[in-house]
Amino acid sequence: MQKARGYDLETRKKAIQMYVDGMNLRRIGRHLGLHHRTVSLWVQAYAKGITQVPTPPEVETAELDELFTFIGDKKRKSTSSPR
Repeated sequence: MQKARGYDLETRKKAIQMYVDGMNLRRIGRHLGLHHRTVSLWVQAYAKGITQVPTPPEVETAELDELFTFIGDKKRKSTSSPR
């Protein structure tokens, strides 16, 4: 087995845990004083080592909120606000 070079195992684990918790790569890099590409390589290496992927539970009911988005200009003026 090849010895890990550079950063200690604890720093690598912390970076991966931050990524799993939802923090983006650049923020992790800034927080730990690393380059974001280094964090990305650690995450990729960790993901390759995962052999068993957990299956999510069965969803019986899902609730969604309404969301309306558009790109560009509206075709007509809004009727809800006077301008």
